[in-house]
Amino acid sequence: MKAMVLAAGLGTRLRPLTHEIPKPMVPVLDRPVMAHILGLLERNGFDQVIANLHYFPEAIRDYFGDRIEYRHEEKLLGTAGGVRNVADFFGDEPIVIVSGDALTDIDLAALVERHRQAGGIATLTVKQVPDTREYGVVIHDSEGRIQGFQEKPEPAEALSDLGNCGIYCFSPEIFDYFPEAPFADWAQDVFPALLDHDVPFFVHETTEYWNDVGSLDEFRQGTFDALRGELKLDVSGESDADGITVGPGSAIDGCEQVDGPVWIGADVEIGDGARLTGPVVVGDGARIGAGSALRDSIVFPGARLPDSTIAIGAILGRVGIVAGMRRFDEL
Repeated sequence: MKAMVLAAGLGTRLRPLTHEIPKPMVPVLDRPVMAHILGLLERNGFDQVIANLHYFPEAIRDYFGDRIEYRHEEKLLGTAGGVRNVADFFGDEPIVIVSGDALTDIDLAALVERHRQAGGIATLTVKQVPDTREYGVVIHDSEGRIQGFQEKPEPAEALSDLGNCGIYCFSPEIFDYFPEAPFADWAQDVFPALLDHDVPFFVHETTEYWNDVGSLDEFRQGTFDALRGELKLDVSGESDADGITVGPGSAIDGCEQVDGPVWIGADVEIGDGARLTGPVVVGDGARIGAGSALRDSIVFPGARLPDSTIAIGAILGRVGIVAGMRRFDEL
């Protein structure tokens, strides 16, 4: 089977993390979120994958090499326009699309089966969300046929609590409902056209894990959920009874305190007297200076923290602190 990963976006909600890397390359534990997506696709029987590229395209090409195919967009074509640009890749097969910021263990084979059984032109994966103000929600009838959408409605005004996961299955006829312009967006152009023409399309409701890690808060939450094992991911290493994972070439012998869950990647240098209070994730090749104290924090691969760094609820990148520093006396 074939699938596409949407990987061309600018990742503006993840800035400043995405000043250096594209959104799909933001790390979750031991590998980029897009690598987790490819692992999910492979586990679900997808053996041919294509990604659209635009922002820092070489970062994605260099990491994945010839494992997948690529289609570069000189100008962004939109969430739907990028799919039309690779229509030849799919031919007459169902078109499966996964957003490049989707941290999930959703059963994609079940999505394809739902699409075939429903018989509509499109099937959208949806999940119940706790706060409709954070999501575009999908309205459907008793058969699951989509009747409309609301964009981040107030809870009192929401007609649905099912968020759009950005994971789709389409029939090739979907392109008949695209605008003529090269740029096309699912929410603004294609889905309204289907409603206007009374074309049946359906929801596939899931209860499995899904997180759009496209913002700093969601990235932090998704990383800590992965650390706690709340979704199925292929990751290296195994945690001990205290929820602590230490990668090859790393050691915690000199730490004053380590309280799990803590995940430490490969070749991490941790200075004497450091304190790590989970959840904490430290990426490959990072350096934690002596006497530092971290709690509820994420350290990016290759980051360098000076001695006596104090961080609570922080994301620490290679160029410095991204978010969430607080005072020492809050530890």
